[in-house]
Formats: sequence, structure tokens, C-alpha cells
Amino acid sequence: MSANDFDERVMTVPLRDVNAGSGDAAADAAMGLIREHLAQHFSVDEDAVRLDPSINEAIWSQGRGNPPSKLRVRAARFEEEGEGIVEAETAQ
Repeated sequence: MSANDFDERVMTVPLRDVNAGSGDAAADAAMGLIREHLAQHFSVDEDAVRLDPSINEAIWSQGRGNPPSKLRVRAARFEEEGEGIVEAETAQ
């Protein structure tokens, strides 16, 4: 694996827009928004983004209707079987 095949970043994903909609499914929408944000910034399909359970725990920590307004995420893009894959976890 060469240096060009691996790209790691710490990003802050803004989640304030999920609180503008229905409060019942705000945590569900936040998970989709994180996946969409990472896919856009790493130029991969949303199906190629793998989220660590720590992200799920951080989103759901305040309940389903009240996710945090932003989340710091450590994400890495690498090549697997010729396709770009992004794996993400919460950053400290």
C-alpha cells in the first residue's frame, strides 16, 4: 500500500439541520447526514462508508429526538479490492 492509498482526516460534521425537522427521528436523520457528509468529502458512494458503533453511541447519547449539534469524526479513506472505502469513528 503506497502513501497515496490512505487518507485520514479529523472532521467536524455539522448536525444542526436534523433538529429543524421532526424531533421523533432526529437521531436517525443524523446518522444519514454523517454518512452523506463523509461520502461527499472523500468522493465515495454512501454505501462505501463504514461507521463505527462509537458514532452511533454519541448520536443516541441524548436520546432519539435530541442529537448533538455537531460531532468530531476521525475518518480514513483507503482502497479495498479496487474501490474506495471510508471508515469512521468518533474523535477525542
